[in-house]
Parts: sequence; structure tokens; C-alpha cells
Amino acid sequence: MPSSLFDLSGKVALVTGSTRGIGKSIAEELAAAGARVAISSRKAQACVQAKQELERRGFEVLAQPCNVSRKEELQGLVDATLRKWGRIDIAVANAASNPYYGPLTGVPDDAFDKIFANNVKSVLWLAAMTLPGMAERRSGSFIVVGSIGGLIANTVIGAYGMSKAADHHLVRNLAAEWGPKNVRVNAIAPGLVRTEFARALWEDEKRRTEREAATPLRRLGEPRDIGGIAAFLASDAAAFITGQVIVADGGVTIV
Repeated sequence: MPSSLFDLSGKVALVTGSTRGIGKSIAEELAAAGARVAISSRKAQACVQAKQELERRGFEVLAQPCNVSRKEELQGLVDATLRKWGRIDIAVANAASNPYYGPLTGVPDDAFDKIFANNVKSVLWLAAMTLPGMAERRSGSFIVVGSIGGLIANTVIGAYGMSKAADHHLVRNLAAEWGPKNVRVNAIAPGLVRTEFARALWEDEKRRTEREAATPLRRLGEPRDIGGIAAFLASDAAAFITGQVIVADGGVTIV
């Protein structure tokens, strides 16, 4: 039997941007640990397909379309989860966007605004919608999917990196504010993971080869490399961890 420290039975989790890639892996691992999981995507059909796939594995799932940059849709997802299960114990802010690749001085205003609205403001919205309920029960875990782009420089996704650096500091501030209520707030900072979101980076053979050579583990990340970390942070095994950014990059940032 697995340790009860990692058991999420009876818990309710909400994961944004969770019908593919890292978000889907997080939803799968939380469900495998026993949680009931609310998943979301901007596309209704993607929600249906992911829900059916998870239910075939015996997981209890709610799926609802949600564009996190629209506050009313995000609130609708939270409300639907509360109506179905009455609580949210784990919230994972994974949904993000990066509409611009290139030098920072060339980023259009609308792209910059979209990056920060989707990647930072929506995270703060989700926190405001879910942390008070966790605080009432004096138990909860809020997790943000950040990036090593928020820790080290990058010459093509600088604005995205800035947004993730903001997320990392948002985590520290929320952890300080909500820690007295026994609510934990942490971030995961993945390196380059082979997802649709990062396709422009890993499909570039030169860039991919260089990254693999510079990575001590000599490979790119896979979505499953991140899902387990989220399940850990959501569990009692991480009961004394808050305000931290857990780096999962195959060792890129140590060399």
C-alpha cells in the first residue's frame, strides 16, 4: 500500500488548462492519488474528450470550458466545482499563453497585455476565488505552474519569462499571507517540456539539440515529469512546504 502521506482520497482539485500537456498530466496524477478533479480548457470538445478518457480510467471528473483571462468564466468553473462537490482543496493554475517569440523591445502592447492577463492576473483571480474556502477549513494547497523562464534569461520568450517571474513572487506573497490559515502555496518551474504549448521551441532541431546537450539528464521533459510533483505538493507529504518554486528542468539551471 502507498503511504497515506500521498493519499488524496476525499479531496477536490481544480486544474486550469488541463485537457492536454502538463495540465492533463497534473489532473491524471491528482486523480490517480484519489482526488476528484475539475478540468478545463478553452475548447468544449477538448473538455469532453479529456473527461471521457479520465472516466474510462475510473476517475471522478468534472469538465467545463474556461478561458482564464475572462473572470466570469473562471468564476463559473469554480462555482461549478463547488456545486458538484461542495469544496476545493487543491487549485492548480496551469493555463498560460505566449503569443510572442522575439526580442523584448519588439513585443506588441496587445501581446504583452495578453501574456500578463493570462499568466498573472488570472492566477491572482483563481487565488481569490479558492483560498478563502481553504482557509475556512484550515487546509489547502494552491499550486502555480511557473517556468525556468522566470529564473533565467531567454532571448525569444522574455515577456513570458517576466510573467512567470511574477508568478513565482506571487506564490511567495500568497504563502506569507495564507500560511497562518494552514494554506500552502507553491510553484513548479518546468524546463523545456515536450508539449504542444512549447512546440515552437522543441521542434527547432538546432535549439532542441543544444538544450539536450546542455541538460545533465540529456533529454527534454515529458508532461508526466511534472504531474507527480503537483500530486506531491498537494499531499500531506508536502505539509511543511510553502512559498517555494520547485524546479524540474533535468538540471539545466545548475550548469
